[in-house]
Amino acid sequence: MSDDSNPTPLRYQRVVLKLSGESLADSGGRGISSQEMSDIAEQIREAHSSGCQIAIVVGGGNILRGAQFSGSNALVQEATAHYMGMLATVINSLAMQDALETLGLSTRVMSAVPMDKIAETFIRRRAIRHLTKGRVIILAAGIGNPFVTTDTAAAQRALEIDADVVLKATRVDGVYSDDPEKNPHAVLYDQLTYRDVTEKQLRVMDATAIALCQEHSKPILVFNFKKPGSIVRAISGETVGTWIGSEK
Repeated sequence: MSDDSNPTPLRYQRVVLKLSGESLADSGGRGISSQEMSDIAEQIREAHSSGCQIAIVVGGGNILRGAQFSGSNALVQEATAHYMGMLATVINSLAMQDALETLGLSTRVMSAVPMDKIAETFIRRRAIRHLTKGRVIILAAGIGNPFVTTDTAAAQRALEIDADVVLKATRVDGVYSDDPEKNPHAVLYDQLTYRDVTEKQLRVMDATAIALCQEHSKPILVFNFKKPGSIVRAISGETVGTWIGSEK
C-alpha cells in the first residue's frame, strides 16, 4: 500500500483513527472550529499520502453527549439521548468529509444508521473496498445501537476491517498514571498491557473497547494529535505516545 518512493516505511498499513468530538472544537469550547478541523485534516492528508489506509471514527461530544440526559429527572430518555449523540457524530463526520476533500482527498462517510441522502450505510466489504481504492472512510453513528460509546465503535470497526491498530488521538502525550492537567507528578507510560489498563483503572478507552481489543490482540496507540506530524510518526512506528498490547 505504500510506494517504493516513500522514504519512511509504514509500520501500520491500515488504521482506525479515533477522534473525540471535542478535538474538533476550540479548547474547552463547543461546536466545530474551522481551524481545529483544518489542522486535523492536514495531518490526515499527510498520513494518507504516505500510503496508509485510514478509517476515522469521530465522537460527538462537542455537540451533544447522551450521558448529559441520564438521571431520574431527565426529560429525554437515556436511549433516545444516545441516538441523539449518534446524530451528532454524523454532523462531525460530514464536516470532516468536506475538510478532507478540500485538501484533495477522496472520502466516503459510512453511517451505522441508514441515511442514504447524506451517507452510505456501513457495509464491511464496501468499506474495505473504499480503503483499497485509496479513499478515506469516515465511520459515523457508532455501531447504530444506544449505550455503546464511539470508543467501542472504533474497536469494533478496527476488527471488522482488519485494521493494524487503533490510533486514539488525545490532547495529551499518552496515558498517564493520573490526570496530568491536575497532577503535575503524573507519570507518562510508554507501554502498557491491556491488563495494566484494567488493573490500574486508567482512563484510556471504555472497558468494553479495551476488552474487545484484548480478546482479539488489537493494539492501541494513544498519542497527542496536537503535535504537528504526530499521525505520520504514529503510523511509521516511531516512539510516540503510549502503546497498549498483549505484552510490553
